[in-house]
Amino acid sequence: VITDAAARAYFRLLSYKDEYEVARLHTDKAFLDRLRGDYGAHARLRFHLAPPLLSGKRDARGRPLKREFGAWILPLFRILAKLRTLRGTALDVFGYTAERRMERRLIAEFEQTVEALLARLDTARHEDIAAVIEEYLEIRGFGPVKEQAVAHVRERIGVLLQELEKPGVEAA
Repeated sequence: VITDAAARAYFRLLSYKDEYEVARLHTDKAFLDRLRGDYGAHARLRFHLAPPLLSGKRDARGRPLKREFGAWILPLFRILAKLRTLRGTALDVFGYTAERRMERRLIAEFEQTVEALLARLDTARHEDIAAVIEEYLEIRGFGPVKEQAVAHVRERIGVLLQELEKPGVEAA
């Protein structure tokens, strides 16, 4: 149970969708062919995006306003998809955004949490430890949605870790 939870959570944290991945998905030939098949060859493509480097205005909930981009953006997406080799390097301009920094911190935080939990592993706490690790699977979304999810998960993990600290706590 712990191994499965850790593997799934770690995979999800490592495989976040960044701008390079979004560009790759939007230029995927099968995706574009499916759109043309569903809506016709002359359908007008419109992409609603909130690029982190262009989003200044916010809606009433504090989320970046999305902008509409036409099919003219597909060549830019293709270039961006090819630039994925820059991911994680000093030349990765998206890597400097608050969201990318948070995602990298989450990976390190997860690794430290799992290490600390495994050091305390015993059969009585097996399910409780798995529950802490599984909380990371609740992190979803982008931007402010993801930030809220991270805050909620961290809060829940804090509560679960406090429960594990109590002496004589048995697995539920």
